[in-house]
Amino acid sequence: MTQVLDKEAIYTAVTHNVTAPGAKNAKTKAVLNQAVADLSKAYSIVHQVHWYMRGAGFYYLHPKMDELMDSLNATLDEMSERLITIGGAPYSTLKEFDENSRLSETKGSFDKPMAEHLARLVEVYTYLSNLYQVGLDVTDEEGDNPSNDLFSDAQADVEKTIWMLQAELGQAPGIRK
Repeated sequence: MTQVLDKEAIYTAVTHNVTAPGAKNAKTKAVLNQAVADLSKAYSIVHQVHWYMRGAGFYYLHPKMDELMDSLNATLDEMSERLITIGGAPYSTLKEFDENSRLSETKGSFDKPMAEHLARLVEVYTYLSNLYQVGLDVTDEEGDNPSNDLFSDAQADVEKTIWMLQAELGQAPGIRK
């Protein structure tokens, strides 16, 4: 399972990779590219859950995974296009996604109970929420309002997803800690 990094750890990791400190939007480009890698990996993780889920809830959760994948893909496209717009170059290969994502994958298994699959998704989406908060902080710091808007919208979407997944697991909402 992926260790959910807190916002400070993500900020440090992202800004550590800035190749031209002080360059216009350098941190924003770095956090956008981090989002590209992590969204690509998150899509793969949700897709695996989609294929390997079995048990109570399958009938309505299986198509819900399609919706989650569509949402991740739309956010990925927006973040990638924004990165290109401000002069960056998004990761675009499976190798780059794997090398740069902070999310980890495991081999698929039909033996996992539905609750374990959903808990895994809560973990992935919690990481994305933390990453998006770093994106908000960095874009605010660098004065990039359009990128800030992207991170704000993306964070609201993943927080709603976390709430829904936690509700399905019988857990009380608790996004902010």
